[in-house]
Amino acid sequence: MNFLKALGLLAALAAAGCASTGGEADPRDPFESTNRAIYRFNEGFDEAIAKPVAGAYHDNLPDELRGRVRNFFANIADLLIGVNDMLQGKFEDGVIDWARFAFNSTFGLLGLHDIASEGGLEKHNEDFGQTFGRWGAADGPYLVIPILGSSTLRDGLGTLLDWWTDPVDYVRPIRLRNSAVVLRAVNTRADLLEASRLLEEAALDKYIFQRDAYLQRRRSLIYDGRPPREAPESAEPRSEAAPVDAAPAARVDNVYLPRAPAHYEAVMATLNGTPGQ
Repeated sequence: MNFLKALGLLAALAAAGCASTGGEADPRDPFESTNRAIYRFNEGFDEAIAKPVAGAYHDNLPDELRGRVRNFFANIADLLIGVNDMLQGKFEDGVIDWARFAFNSTFGLLGLHDIASEGGLEKHNEDFGQTFGRWGAADGPYLVIPILGSSTLRDGLGTLLDWWTDPVDYVRPIRLRNSAVVLRAVNTRADLLEASRLLEEAALDKYIFQRDAYLQRRRSLIYDGRPPREAPESAEPRSEAAPVDAAPAARVDNVYLPRAPAHYEAVMATLNGTPGQ
């Protein structure tokens, strides 16, 4: 399954890279016409399948049970978050995230209870796309990937590694693995129902809003909420839609989002601070 997902994402990246739009105004989004077409497909999929399923799940399961599902998958995510901490040289954060996994997996009953947060061990948000960014890799062109949503060339390649190393994908039997993948996706989408409703009400052009929020948020995440200010005379394209406050960004600690459609992640960020934090 990892191979099929990787092949699909590589095909989407290649198709976007070969597209031509006749020169769009925003240099970060050279494939805007193709991206908008994929965006419309994603919206149709969400309206027809993802949102109704998530709504039924939200309405029929109590908050406490959905919270336990969220905690379980967030606990699994701490393993790879710790790996990315280490790869970025954040050794203390890495030890904390692995300690979170150890405590929650044992005393927290396989992560169903987040006792690590209650004990003061802060949860972090790292993935391979952020690691590449910390190593100096540029964003590359903005891309909208089928089903997954907003990305960049760098983050798309990071997503491939996220998939290859995702512990859930190695669960056996296959039927159990597939059920876990679907449950995680549905629970995450259910957590973001309110965010998508606010987007519908707030954005005149949802595509532009989500693109700018995503790029700004990713830049902030790479620098842990303190992105360097670009010199006014710099000729390099900006990675964000507006100046970013140098103050630390609020974190979305209760929702595990690396496998969620990226445009939902950007909208969730708007509920916890400024767009694209």
